[in-house]
Amino acid sequence: MKHIARKRFGQHFLVDQGVIEEIVNAIAPHGHDLMIEIGPGMGAMTKPLVDRIGQLCVIELDKDLVKQLKTNAALVVIEGDVLNVNFSLLEDKLLCNDLFSQIQHIDQARQKNLMRIVGNLPYNISTPILFHLLKYVDHIKDQHFMLQKEVVDRMVAKPCTSDYGRLSVMLQWRYEMQQLVDVPPESFDPPPRVKSAVVRMRPKEIFENVKFEVFQNLVQIAFSQRRKLLRHTLGHWLEDRQFEGVFDLKRRAEEVSVDEYLALAQKFVA
Repeated sequence: MKHIARKRFGQHFLVDQGVIEEIVNAIAPHGHDLMIEIGPGMGAMTKPLVDRIGQLCVIELDKDLVKQLKTNAALVVIEGDVLNVNFSLLEDKLLCNDLFSQIQHIDQARQKNLMRIVGNLPYNISTPILFHLLKYVDHIKDQHFMLQKEVVDRMVAKPCTSDYGRLSVMLQWRYEMQQLVDVPPESFDPPPRVKSAVVRMRPKEIFENVKFEVFQNLVQIAFSQRRKLLRHTLGHWLEDRQFEGVFDLKRRAEEVSVDEYLALAQKFVA
């Protein structure tokens, strides 16, 4: 029986074989990869990934799809909402699983940032998923995601552009990002009403050490009223914290670079 896409899960299944091959080639999976797929759906990318690496962990919320996925002996199936998954614990669990036994023999010095995460992320919760994964960036080797194109545009945006915002700043702090493939609506079943794109996210080896909660709050406040000058938003936030340093508040949030936000956040690291 054909699976009917469910709106409440934001399901749009990738069916274009040419696009699938292009994405898998961009991911470049290898036999010793600890690969995790979010939202495998009907298995469009699952099968070619398994064909190349032999085993895969998948995270799926739809109970009907979970039943189908569990019939594949090459898969470790995690049933549930990805936003509830602790990826550091999942990494430990997979390294103890017989399917991933070959990874246990990798030299200990290389057993860092092991997880490679891929997925066609549901449009309705893609941003929360990206922020959830940010908490586990120290365990991740890379991420390849299909997202709504306007979200990818925001992720890679530069200062002084309309797409540059909170998502741009928070993700560019920890990741190097590259937009790889644009995917038209007709590549999906059912076709979404928006264009899609694939992005590659690689954690930075060198990054500024800031207190996450402070940085997140600072950036959120700065972009809370992006049309106003920062003195109306971030200015009050700094006053409340008795900030005595120098920061140009006669700008809008989109005019401030990621490095400047980081430098400001460092002033509040205990």
